[in-house]
Amino acid sequence: MSTDYNYDEKGQFFPFFVLTIAGLVTFPLTYNLLKPSKELENTAPRIKSDFTPEHGDLIDTQKRKRLRKERRIKRIVTVILGYATIAWMIYLIVVTARTVDKVWDPYDILGISRSADEKAISRHYKRLSLIFHPDKIRPDPAKNETLETLNDRFVELTKAYKALTDEEVRNNYIQFGHPDGKQSFSIGIALPKLIVTEGNGKYVLLVYGALLGVLLPYIVGRWWYGSQRYTKERVLVASAGNIFREYKEDILEPGIVKALSSGDEFKEMLKGPQSDAGLAKLEQKVLAEDNKFLSAQDRKALKELDDSSRRKALALLWAYLGRIDLEDTVLNGEKFEAAPIALSLNDSFTAISLGFGNLRPILSAFHTSQELIQAVAPGSSPLLQLPHFTDAVVKSIEGADAKSHTTVQRYMDMPEDKRRNLTVGAGLLSDKEYTSAIQVAKQLPVLDVSKAFFKVMGEKVITPSSLVQLVVKARFVPPGYSNAPAVNPLDLEDIDPDEDDIDALMGRKPAKNKATKTADGKKTDKKADAIQPPLAHAPYLARDHAPRWHIFLADARQGKMAVPPFTFTTFDKPLFDEAGKPTFNVQTLKMQFQAPPQVGDFHFVLHMLCDSYLGLDTKLDITLHIDDPAKAAALDDEDDISEPDEDSIAGQMHALKTGQAPKKKPRKPSDDSSEDESDTDGDAGDTSDTNTETDVED
Repeated sequence: MSTDYNYDEKGQFFPFFVLTIAGLVTFPLTYNLLKPSKELENTAPRIKSDFTPEHGDLIDTQKRKRLRKERRIKRIVTVILGYATIAWMIYLIVVTARTVDKVWDPYDILGISRSADEKAISRHYKRLSLIFHPDKIRPDPAKNETLETLNDRFVELTKAYKALTDEEVRNNYIQFGHPDGKQSFSIGIALPKLIVTEGNGKYVLLVYGALLGVLLPYIVGRWWYGSQRYTKERVLVASAGNIFREYKEDILEPGIVKALSSGDEFKEMLKGPQSDAGLAKLEQKVLAEDNKFLSAQDRKALKELDDSSRRKALALLWAYLGRIDLEDTVLNGEKFEAAPIALSLNDSFTAISLGFGNLRPILSAFHTSQELIQAVAPGSSPLLQLPHFTDAVVKSIEGADAKSHTTVQRYMDMPEDKRRNLTVGAGLLSDKEYTSAIQVAKQLPVLDVSKAFFKVMGEKVITPSSLVQLVVKARFVPPGYSNAPAVNPLDLEDIDPDEDDIDALMGRKPAKNKATKTADGKKTDKKADAIQPPLAHAPYLARDHAPRWHIFLADARQGKMAVPPFTFTTFDKPLFDEAGKPTFNVQTLKMQFQAPPQVGDFHFVLHMLCDSYLGLDTKLDITLHIDDPAKAAALDDEDDISEPDEDSIAGQMHALKTGQAPKKKPRKPSDDSSEDESDTDGDAGDTSDTNTETDVED
């Protein structure tokens, strides 16, 4: 048997080859582009507002620029070209006439049925021989017949006859599909003719060497080293190093803003002549004497920077935070472009601060996030978060000699007449602007803590080194809602999961919901899906941001973080109803950590901060009481009725912990047929008996 490789002159196979390659590239890219995004910013609702800030068109331009960068236009173009190629190849496959070698079939050649026996085949062959034997027939010129074609046809008839009657020929046909045994076959190569042409072998090797030895390593290396350039906060490693060197134990928000300007991302943003373009005008605007938010130290820090790109980046950040109109379209565009970059860099600074554990830099980092999202300078009033509010409006509300700023909550708690008189008027807001500001204020997600306590799952006391849960019960009470209903005491309880709910006991899923009573007395046992709060109302930030709540414990006496932050982005109950009004549902937030190894009382300060709004932070004192293990054992011995059965999962866990099997519960005699039923159903109760003081500080 021989094999003949030849070029596919008629293009029968090339479309299949190209179609396969195009599909391997196009279909995965299509899935990547069309799969639902899991990012919070793409799934959260929005706060309703008709406010459009100054230079809103520039902000929208920067948003679109970031979206184009995130969506990677190159991938979209590649997918479009891929589908165009696939459609073209399918068209070629359909319209191209393909020649397929006919399968050698003796029955078809003889024109006889497959059910014919050997005698019928012999009789049929004899009849054909009388007709098609070369000695019996003459060539017909009208049919372009020659002696050679007549001989070939008769030979085929004879081979077909022998393949069905002669034992040796039949074996060849059965084994190899042809009476003559193994046959040579031809393979059409779906490659350009240049590659298979004789004498071009060295060029083919050169191309393969360039592809496999140069291009492929370059692509893989670029991907690998490109991914290694970024930290898990999606910040350049070089930028994280620069920020690390700027870290100080007593650093505050202005110092953090200066540290963020060291990021290499700003060098990529301000390439070449952009680093110096408009710098003098920018500094003149920022360093103007009317900008009271800049201290003498901040002005000095800006002037002393030698690197022009960093100097311009810092000036742009101050212009953004101070909402300074730079009276230049390019500079204003760069101002709004710099803010999202600084917000990402601040995530890196926050991670560095958490690594050191010093309380002041951690709080300053979270406050810097709030200021960057709301475009409010450090030390400014939280009221500037509201639409149309300016320094003049804030001064009218707070007073010229105010020693502290008014939060949005306090502002909304004012009587309506007083609030309107302080806000609306000449040089202040119009009635329409006031209404717009109040509308946004009533949608701000203020998370009000109702109760916070420590507990150990399944235990009545907390023992040294046990896994403690900090349970925070809170509800969203937007500013201006003074008619919030009282909290239902049942909503403040935290019920342990059933003893057979292994996933919940191991922390892999929430506990099975049990029927609870709401404030109006109705029962509910349906668990809602994870609920996202609305996107942060940040009209000056050129990107969408979903608010995050960070809860951590601190040791105020040492100024150190005691338990790292737990971040919450979704909640288990709806925040607003279908009409857009707050539901005042009690939300449950849990964080777990290991208790101290000593017995006694440990005093912490619980910090709950929202990274998107100023003035919504909560700070309260909370005490963790650690009991002696002997007390826990004594409680177990006294409370026999609460002891688990030895056949239950809880009983087996008890045996492993104490080293002895639990006592069997005595069964009371009863004539009721239900005496054979288990009496452990419904024993689960509130195990959150550990009370703590939670003095809330505004």
